[in-house]
Amino acid sequence: MNPSPLVALVGNPNAGKSALFNALTGARQKVGNYPGVTVERKSGRMALADGRPVEMLDLPGTYSLQPSSPDEAVTHDVLLGKQAGERLPSALLIVVDATNLDNHLRFALQLIALGLPTVVALNMVDMAERDGLKIDAAKLAAELGVPVIPTVAVRRKGIDELKAAIGMLATGGAVRVSGEDPALHQDMVELQRRARSIAVAATTEENFKRRWTHRADAIALHPLIGPVLLATILFVMFQAVFAWSAAPTDLIDAGIGELQGLAAGAMPDGFLRSLIIEGLLAGVGAVVVFLPQILILFLFILLLEASGYMVRAAFIMDHLMARVGLSGRAFIPLLSSFACAIPGIMATRTIDDPKDRLTTILIAPLMTCSARLPVYAVVIGAFIPARDVGPGIGLQGLVLFCLYLAGVAGAMAVAYVLRRTVTQGPPPGFMMEMPKYQMPILRDVAIGLWQRAVIFLKRAGTIIAFTTVILWLLVSYPKPPAGYGLPSIDYSIAGRVANAIEPVFRPIGFNRDMALALIPAMAAREVAVSALATVYAIDAEDEAVQERSLIDRLQGRWSLPTTLAFLAWFVFAPQCISTIAVVRRETNGWKWTSFMLAYLFVLAYVAAGATYWAAIALGL
Repeated sequence: MNPSPLVALVGNPNAGKSALFNALTGARQKVGNYPGVTVERKSGRMALADGRPVEMLDLPGTYSLQPSSPDEAVTHDVLLGKQAGERLPSALLIVVDATNLDNHLRFALQLIALGLPTVVALNMVDMAERDGLKIDAAKLAAELGVPVIPTVAVRRKGIDELKAAIGMLATGGAVRVSGEDPALHQDMVELQRRARSIAVAATTEENFKRRWTHRADAIALHPLIGPVLLATILFVMFQAVFAWSAAPTDLIDAGIGELQGLAAGAMPDGFLRSLIIEGLLAGVGAVVVFLPQILILFLFILLLEASGYMVRAAFIMDHLMARVGLSGRAFIPLLSSFACAIPGIMATRTIDDPKDRLTTILIAPLMTCSARLPVYAVVIGAFIPARDVGPGIGLQGLVLFCLYLAGVAGAMAVAYVLRRTVTQGPPPGFMMEMPKYQMPILRDVAIGLWQRAVIFLKRAGTIIAFTTVILWLLVSYPKPPAGYGLPSIDYSIAGRVANAIEPVFRPIGFNRDMALALIPAMAAREVAVSALATVYAIDAEDEAVQERSLIDRLQGRWSLPTTLAFLAWFVFAPQCISTIAVVRRETNGWKWTSFMLAYLFVLAYVAAGATYWAAIALGL
């Protein structure tokens, strides 16, 4: 006796599969686990109009045939006949959400490509009509090449028509669709565009907001225009970091200079006066002055997130990231790492594939976090002329953009190597719901900027201030004896340490002061700026020189090859202590944390050395 036909009920999560399964099978259901995995197996019997029985199998919801979790792996294996103890389905019942058709059609297209007899349940049509959306089921069926039945599962609307369509499939009355190899790794970007095209063709009426969204996505997700638009947005962002921040940065810098002048005039010469002027005001002030640039960077990130564009940027980047073995889902944690690597690393928890997640954690530190921005800004401000190289294009902003681009390129290169060696595995698929476009709420953006400013100032007033004071003490003491012919720093504890480690960094063009700045920078990247400011403030005996900005004091001290090497070092420099602690926690040990620190140090050293010697060879 032949077994009853097996029809697999499949679709995206939240498409209404469970409600449809209950409407079709009623109380005739069995629940258990699939052999070898703790994934629920729900099956039931459905009686056709002529009394013939059909077995229904409700598969776990998934976004694609490229599994990234145990639930999705079960769906994949059942549909391909690879699940132990489970026979290959005779037909498929695909459930799609009518209110989110273009996103749900991505998976439907993959399923139809399997070549099994298929019927599509266009579910929640009542909710779609309530939102002003009307879909022509006949047009959709013509586009997909399979029957499409409108349903409202919770009200049992369309259930009889669905049973009739399933009955035709079960008796071989439906035409098989010739499909592709089901083991393929389809281009998700192309799949999304095809799904969107089909959804637009089948939609006969929609409200203004949905029409505007589709028109905007036609530009934002275009295979050529989309990447150009994203690159333009990022380029404008980095130009704005310098162009928009000039006035407030100068104002803060002048205020710090005034405070130094007031302290010099109001306090007698001695330990406390030197600590305040050379230590706190010179060191912490050199970092605080870059608060406007950091807030401008965060302003762009907050606007991109609030407008709904951030997910679309991830979708655009998926094609590029797939080439190095990552999915577009890794883009959002990596972009978050531009603000700070810590939340970026924690955001990798949304990545299901463990090797994809580990790779993202290991390369997140290569994204240029806001802590590097003061280092870049002070060095660029000191050595790169503030002039235009084109209409509205400043040279300083262009150099900053190139530094960020170098970090991204380095991250992609490292990911390519890791995914083919220590984190080897198949490239994961990328499926994510596209949020609606919306105007950012200015109040929420303002709150986000305020919170970021408070975090930065707290950091400046705690870890940076503490590190700066310790460094000032180490740089200032012990005092050299009378008649000491060398700079007083050479006699200090910090000077002796710097002189000891300088030979390690001399081959890549670093001097003693630069080597000294790298040590406290392990606490926080910004401390490199305060360390340089403290060292040069102590070196300067003239109070007028002490009150000058760090940018002014740096000019003339470093050669251009040395400057470029220092920038190259910080593109790849090992992470701060806080990031190291988060990586250890997220990877459950020191193994991968130590690996990350080792490769970052080697990469930074090689990049700085190559930059230094290349600049010398070019006569710079």
